[in-house]
Amino acid sequence: MDALRAALAELDDRKMRAANAKRGDDHRDFSADELDRMLRETQPPKINQWFIDYVAKKSPRANEMRERWLGNDDPTVAAAAWSLTAERVAKRPDGLDLEPLLDLIEQDMQQAPLRPQWAMNETLAQIGIHHPQLRARAVSIGNELQVLADYPTAPGSTSPFAPIWIEAMVRRQG
Repeated sequence: MDALRAALAELDDRKMRAANAKRGDDHRDFSADELDRMLRETQPPKINQWFIDYVAKKSPRANEMRERWLGNDDPTVAAAAWSLTAERVAKRPDGLDLEPLLDLIEQDMQQAPLRPQWAMNETLAQIGIHHPQLRARAVSIGNELQVLADYPTAPGSTSPFAPIWIEAMVRRQG
């Protein structure tokens, strides 16, 4: 991913980006069908994650796509939906019903394919980090399911195991 980001950074033209932004053309106003097609065409995981992070999450249709993709049988599409959900939980939770999301995570995360499982775990952690009234339930679900509990974590890094991740981020928030 670092090599991809470095290669993309080399292509960056600040003057062109500024001109596009000034004209209201930031290349993110894709239709829902275009976003769906592009997501499905970006199959290598690193390229797909780049698309989600830098196109789908920044699209004005991000929530529309999240709803469209949630529950999809294609693991790539489901992972995108959960990644958009994690972003929304952390940054724009108004109108989002978190209890049913926790129910879905509790029901499906343990047996989900790896990519959607990772994104569901991120959503679980974001709920626990940003919504104190649901923190105990998020930690309980994480402890019950044990998803990523044994994930190797480098010294000085935070484990992606939701209960540890939640505790670490809440502690940092003060």
